Amino acid sequence: MLAKEVMEEVREEIREDIKAEIRELGFDKGKNLMQYNGYIARVEFDNDANIFHGEVINLRDVITFQGESVDELRRAFEESVDDYLAFCAERGEKPEKPYSGRFVVRIPPGLHRAIALQARLEDRSLNEWVKERLQAAVMVE
Repeated sequence: MLAKEVMEEVREEIREDIKAEIRELGFDKGKNLMQYNGYIARVEFDNDANIFHGEVINLRDVITFQGESVDELRRAFEESVDDYLAFCAERGEKPEKPYSGRFVVRIPPGLHRAIALQARLEDRSLNEWVKERLQAAVMVE
């Protein structure tokens, strides 16, 4: 096996281990994140008010919540997301999805040309090439 393939296998194992931990704990202590049904929230502790508060960060819509304990915070987060989904249903609107999998990046034409050429040299589509580079940068599937 080539070193590059071995390294990719190791990265994949690490990614899966991290995902399992986040799912198991529901809380990423390093970044103060919580996850529920695809919605991700950043959590902070207000020392003056002695309360946790959080906000969903992967939507344009605003969903906030608070709690005096981690368990209460988690329940409030889940209830807030469920309330958001119910509110959208009542209004006959589709809830905003966390991410569609598409985004537009504006880059100089010379960079676009160089990336396209590199992708062709590696027998990859431009989309595959960019996706692989972005995955490597953040180590996420």
